[in-house]
Amino acid sequence: MILHIDMDAFFASIEQAINPRLKDKPLIIGSRANKMHTVVCAASYEAKRLGIHSGMPSREAFSICSNLEFVAASQGKYIWTSEQIFELLKGYGFSLNYASVDEFQMDLQDYSEPLQLAVQIQAQIYANFNITASVGIAKNWLLAKLASKINKPKGITLIDESNFKEILSRAPLEKLCGMAGKTGQSLRAQGLKTCWDVYLNLPEFFDANPGKFEETEETQKYPKSISHSYTLPRAFANPQFITAWIRLLSEMVGERLRQQSLTAKTVHLWLNGPQIGNVEAQKTFSMATNDSYEIYLRSLKIMARMSKKGHKIRALGVTASGLSRQGYLPLLVEEKRREALVKAVDRINARFGDGTIYPSQVILTRR
Repeated sequence: MILHIDMDAFFASIEQAINPRLKDKPLIIGSRANKMHTVVCAASYEAKRLGIHSGMPSREAFSICSNLEFVAASQGKYIWTSEQIFELLKGYGFSLNYASVDEFQMDLQDYSEPLQLAVQIQAQIYANFNITASVGIAKNWLLAKLASKINKPKGITLIDESNFKEILSRAPLEKLCGMAGKTGQSLRAQGLKTCWDVYLNLPEFFDANPGKFEETEETQKYPKSISHSYTLPRAFANPQFITAWIRLLSEMVGERLRQQSLTAKTVHLWLNGPQIGNVEAQKTFSMATNDSYEIYLRSLKIMARMSKKGHKIRALGVTASGLSRQGYLPLLVEEKRREALVKAVDRINARFGDGTIYPSQVILTRR
């Protein structure tokens, strides 16, 4: 038995909990700070009831509701809250997984009181964070996730043999995970409209997701750090040349992280030169990443603190540490586009060879 916890309007609810002035008001969270030139990345239930939804241009949202409240997204706030909820749920002693930053799954095995547990979890989350969650319970993760959406917000739904047909007959196809894209379009074109229609035509789809969790992070083995370094043929002082090499090394580190489905919170930069000797520094960031460009930007921030401008550099290295398995889906529209781009580049390089596509800045290393 799988218990799926789905936070209700997570980002917006956090902002309303922090700022009581926003409570019970239509609210959107923008990907950027400019409220008229951004995209809605989250909306409160008060805004959703007006027809405002994620992905909508903010200008369109304000045309629907002129007195709409606006807050720029604060990723650190949402991730911190997600991590705290995860720690709270770990206290129940069941196998636990992230489904996304605002969804969590528990493997209850043969636990006899899942509904009572769901009520207790809802109460604890609200008591600790002043936000609400909906809970779904079913034999596998796919059905449990569907169940969590049936009675939002603050709902609890158990799908078992007694109500399986009734719930699936009432649930539109779009409620089912994986039906938002081409798969859903294809099935709708075949005349399938409800989850029950899908079950009658593709019963194996519902049994292909037994809800068995992968090994927990504690049992998985992966390196403590990933690094790349390079010794130049001679010492160079040209800052564009040095930063181009940092970009290249960051690309290599990020690629290896992604290959192993790892993210890193800490970036370490090492420089060596005839005047400065060995100089190194590191910084731990609040959000983990495996995006090569983000690792490069973090490396530049570290280098700026070193105050070694103008000095010749003979060798350098970039290291990522504080590693963990990827736990979050991208939060904002720009992040989702960036992730799609990175994945596309990785696929091309995997098929046609490393370096088929690379940042133009890296050309400067080929002098």
